[in-house]
This record gives sequence, C-alpha cells and structure tokens, in this order.
Amino acid sequence: MKWKINEINKVGMQLVLPLFEGVGKAPNNSLNGLNRKQRSLIRAAISSKDFEGKKGQRLSVWTEGCRVLLVGMGKKEKITGKLIRNTGARTIGILSKKKGVEITVRFTSGWNLENMLIFSEGMMLRDYSFDEHKKSNEEEISDPWNVDFQANNRYQESLEIGLKRINSIVGGVHLARDLGNEPANILYPMEFANRAIKWAKDKNNVRVEVYDWAKLQELGMGGLVNVGKGSDRKPCMVLFTLNPDKDVDIRRPCIVGKGITFDTGGISIKPTNGMWDMKYDMCGAATVFGLMEALWSTGYKKRVNGIACLAENMPGSGAYRPGDVIPTYSGKTIEIFSTDAEGRNVLADGLWKAGEFNPEYIIDLATLTGAVVVALGNQITGMWSNNNSLQKKFKNAAKIEGESVWRMPLNSDFEKYMTDSAFADVRNGSAGGRAGSSNSAAAFLKQFVPNYNFDKEGEQIPWIHLDIAGTAWGPGGKARSEASNPLFKYGTSGVHVKTLHRMITEND
Repeated sequence: MKWKINEINKVGMQLVLPLFEGVGKAPNNSLNGLNRKQRSLIRAAISSKDFEGKKGQRLSVWTEGCRVLLVGMGKKEKITGKLIRNTGARTIGILSKKKGVEITVRFTSGWNLENMLIFSEGMMLRDYSFDEHKKSNEEEISDPWNVDFQANNRYQESLEIGLKRINSIVGGVHLARDLGNEPANILYPMEFANRAIKWAKDKNNVRVEVYDWAKLQELGMGGLVNVGKGSDRKPCMVLFTLNPDKDVDIRRPCIVGKGITFDTGGISIKPTNGMWDMKYDMCGAATVFGLMEALWSTGYKKRVNGIACLAENMPGSGAYRPGDVIPTYSGKTIEIFSTDAEGRNVLADGLWKAGEFNPEYIIDLATLTGAVVVALGNQITGMWSNNNSLQKKFKNAAKIEGESVWRMPLNSDFEKYMTDSAFADVRNGSAGGRAGSSNSAAAFLKQFVPNYNFDKEGEQIPWIHLDIAGTAWGPGGKARSEASNPLFKYGTSGVHVKTLHRMITEND
C-alpha cells in the first residue's frame, strides 16, 4: 500500500466514507471533489433507510467515475479500538482493484486522531498477500493500492507522523507473515539465519549472530541438537541484538521464539491430516524477527535481544527417540516421552541462553500445544507468567492492539508432573496425561528460566510464555481466517509483533 495525507479536497476512483450511526445526512466537506449528480446520489443514500450507519453496515453507491462506499461504524459512544481496526480491515477486503486502485478515505464528523490511526492500521494489516510461488494471473491487478487519507487541516501533521509509525510496525507484522507462509522446502533453519544476516547487513545498530550445527554441539545445546539431528537440514540458533552498544549496564528485554520450520512429529509422527500446516510451527521465531524489524524501522534507541530457536523435526535414521535422555544448555537433562513435544526442548536452550543477557524479563512465543486451541480457540493467546506485574503490562498492551491474551495457571501440581522422572531432571511429557497439557508444557518451560545471574538461591527472571498455536494462523485446513480474524485473509497472522512493540517502547 502506498499512502499519503491530504485535506478533504480531491477524490480518487473509489471513495470510502466511514460514518457513525445516526449521521442522517452527509457531513460537511464529505462530498468535496464530487459533481452535483454524485453528491445528490450520496445524499440520498445516506438519508435513506438503507443506510443508518449501524455497526457492520455497508452500502455501495455507484456513480460515474467514482465508486462510493458508505461504511457504518455504529454508535460513536460505543466504539472500540477492535471494532474500528476490524472495520478498516474489512473495508480494504471488499474493495475491488478493478474499480481503480486510487482510494480516498475521508474522516469527517466524529473522528478523532486516535481512531483515524486505528482504522488506517486495519487497512494496512489486511493489505497483505503471499504469492511468491504463484504464476502471475493476467486477470489479477498487481498494482498496489494508493490510499489518500483525508482529514481536517488540524489533523494533517499528526496523522502523517502516526501513519508513518504504524506503517513501520505493520512492516514487521508482514515480515513475520512472510516467514511463516514460506514452505519448509524454501525456509529451513539456516535459510532463516541467512535472511537475518542479510537483513542486518546494512544496519549499523543491529547485530545478528548465528550458532550453527557445530557451535550448538560445542556449547552443549542438546535440546536443539537432538530435535534437529534427524533432518539433513541441521538446526541453528539466531541471536538478534538491536542497539548492542546501548544500555550495557541496564537490564533490557529478551524475546525468545520457537522456530520449528517443519514438524512431522519426528518418530512420534503426526497423522497426515493437517500436517501441511506444520510449516507454521516456526511462527514464534517469525514474530521475533518481525519485532526486530518493527523496532528498528520505528527508530527505537534502546537495546533489545531476540533469540530464534530453529530446527526441522524429521524421523530420519539419526532422529532422537521416545525414551531417550538428552542434555540441555542448562545442564539439566530431559527424558523424552514424545518426539512431537519438540518445541519445549528447543526453547529450553533458548530460555537458558536468554539468561546470559541478564535481561529485565524474558518473553517466549511458541506454537506449542493443540490443547490451547481447544481451550481458547483461534481468537485468544494463552499466557503463563511467574510475575504479576509483567503479565499485567503485556495484557494491557495486547488489549490496546486487539491481540487478546488469557492468563492460564502455572502451579506446583503441573511442575510436579514434569519433574518426577525416574531417569532425568525433567520429562517432556506430563505424568498427568493430556489433561491440562498446555499448563504442563508451560510448567516444563519454567524449569529452564534462569534466576538472575544464574544464582541458585536467587530470584527467577520475570518471564511470560505465550502459546500462539491458536492465534498464529487461521483455522481450518485452508487457513482461511477472516471469519475469526479479519486482519488477515489466509496463512499466518504475525501475532504479537504489535503487542511486543508497544510493551517494549512504552514501558521503559
């Protein structure tokens, strides 16, 4: 999408008028740039019973030279950020490029700056497609949308500044989506690493370091090594640092992402049905990369660390087995109940590594369990935390960004399930079976969250675990998601890039 800011004057080939319920007549200046006939038709439409501005209501007015779309926003006093954002997304979703790519969006009566920005953000988020591997269709129009956001003069400068920032953040979301949507034969662990290196190459305030197969073995990162050793495409760890020379004596955030570029389940192989979605099992790592892009693009000046734990889980002759006992970077050992519980194994190494940055807090993201989808569906991310203050900050940021989270239990019963192995320090399957398995998975991860300075008697680093298995991509075999999330049409969502960006930048 190409966009610009203008006063309410000229009009493009398609005009969008978002109006509140009860408007009754065309607001002042809303019909500027239209001829008499066009104005008459729109006035008649707005004053008719066919359009009352109710929530979700839309009415197209076909005039010569300009299609006009009236968009109902509902009652102004009941408007929410989520409604505004989703309406913006649905608006861009129903427009047709065959009617022209020049769009004018006019914010008139009742619109303040904050709501203008949210509506525009929804349009930018929905304006996404992934067609890298499709043959061009002559009937499809590949030209980008050219959107002219128009408002009264007093909003011009602030609107432009705000949209520049939003566009940068949305760029991070789209990067995360691109990574998630790539097929596993194209995007494998070292390819992810290579893209990170290329991304950082011309940025003097970004550092990317890669721990390859040899380095992982040297460091004893047995979680990553064992999960990935059944594949010809070996695992790696990618370490991002934004502004590495800043705040060297100050604790700063570290974000850790699960990056299983394809998950067969290993020897505990998954059923065929739905396995094609397992290219999405690296969406946690994709969010880490997208977040780094968003922070860099918005000019964030403080240090932030990110870790992507990347592997391909395959049932090769060298693959690890159920019953194996594997070492980890922490020194703790894991008894393997299931090779399909691989995400927690790689995160064990990533969480412990995060402790070496002496972080203010650690947040990990992982498409970890199917159980969280059963519990919370495709609309809400499961959240576990050892720190009340930290989880409240994240929850507040998520609410503003329209990326819902729900705190789940993290208690001693679940921890006992994961630590009562007769053969190792921790088991990667619960003695309690499938019941509460999202909670037991979080309890497993907690065992690998270090204390400050790795002091055995010290305080554990504040930590959040986010299970994004339900929110990272759309429901259904074809991943068509608009019914549950209008911000993206298909594939991956880039979930929590926006939330993390807000939390980091607004809680310094």
